[in-house]
Amino acid sequence: MRKVTTLFFSVSIGMLLASCGDNDAAKKAAAAAAAGPQAYPVFTVNTQNTTLDSDYPATIEGIQNIDIRPKVDGFIEKILVDEGAVVKKGQLLFTINAPQYQQQVRTARAAISSAEADVNAAQLTVNKTKPLVEKDIISKYDLDAAQLTLQSRRAALAQAKAELVNAQVNLGYTSITSPVDGVVGSIPFRNGSLVSSSSAQPLTTVSNTSKVYAYFSLNEKQLLDFSNIYKGNTLAQQMKNIPAVSLVLADGTIYAQNGKIESINGQINTSTGSASLRATFPNPISLLKNGASASVRIPQHVDNAILVPQKSTIDLQGKKFVYVLGDSAKTISTEIQIMELAKGKFYVVTKGLKTGDKVVLEGFQSLKDGTKIKPEEKSADSVYADIKK
Repeated sequence: MRKVTTLFFSVSIGMLLASCGDNDAAKKAAAAAAAGPQAYPVFTVNTQNTTLDSDYPATIEGIQNIDIRPKVDGFIEKILVDEGAVVKKGQLLFTINAPQYQQQVRTARAAISSAEADVNAAQLTVNKTKPLVEKDIISKYDLDAAQLTLQSRRAALAQAKAELVNAQVNLGYTSITSPVDGVVGSIPFRNGSLVSSSSAQPLTTVSNTSKVYAYFSLNEKQLLDFSNIYKGNTLAQQMKNIPAVSLVLADGTIYAQNGKIESINGQINTSTGSASLRATFPNPISLLKNGASASVRIPQHVDNAILVPQKSTIDLQGKKFVYVLGDSAKTISTEIQIMELAKGKFYVVTKGLKTGDKVVLEGFQSLKDGTKIKPEEKSADSVYADIKK
């Protein structure tokens, strides 16, 4: 009798617990039904004009980088400038102690004096011979010989004068001046150093940085895209259609003055697979230094672009999707295609969306295709606020 009572009690307890479990599930289902669809933020897609920026690493060079080399052999006597100094064209930079060239000038001047004396003596002979020939006292042959001697002496005088000019030019090479306005580079030599015209290392380099060149490269695909974006029958016409470019400095700041792309190499380097381009920037306060690194930023204007925040997209098997709000507030997983360039934290959509579509903004990690939601409309101004900054 006790066993039967115990069995009955156990069955009763089990039925009671099952009844309570069914009640909890029912309550949860009822609560979920009462709460309705889950709320998600959505925004309406519209078009707007925007600018996409492409950055390319670049190297800065002055428009003139001139190696200063000695033309004569000697010892550095004076260094009249310091590294980094701003110099003017014709300003004295170095003097070279080369006494042999001073001696050559003195020798050439002495040779001129001797040659002039010879010319005067020959002229006197001609003057003395000429009346004697006229009186038939001596033959005309003597006059011809005297005149030839005079001609020879005059030629020797001209040669002596030429040697003096050459000696003075060589002596002038001992004073080295700047060929352009610019900035002095490093100076590896010091006073007393022996230098030669055949030295591999220059005395210094003077860089004219009133304007600078920014050299950068595009690979073959980028170059083709570049040609498709900027129309023109010739390369020169395409370059005219390229807007002004900016320069991003090493610290991330934007250089105050814009530049212009003025040169595109027509050949692709087979070793690198890229072509070189050159942009020119003004440099009135010499902020940009020769040899510095920066990035050339090229803008691309896009009209009537559809932009979606990157946080509103899903990556699936190499494709991008967004949740579009369909009929009856049900979500539709929609594939989109985008441009390679992005606008900050936004993608530029080329296919898959149209003006007026409503897209789920964020928080859709557990959302499924066909799920009914409660849309919370977000204003376009709040969604695109980052673009307008």
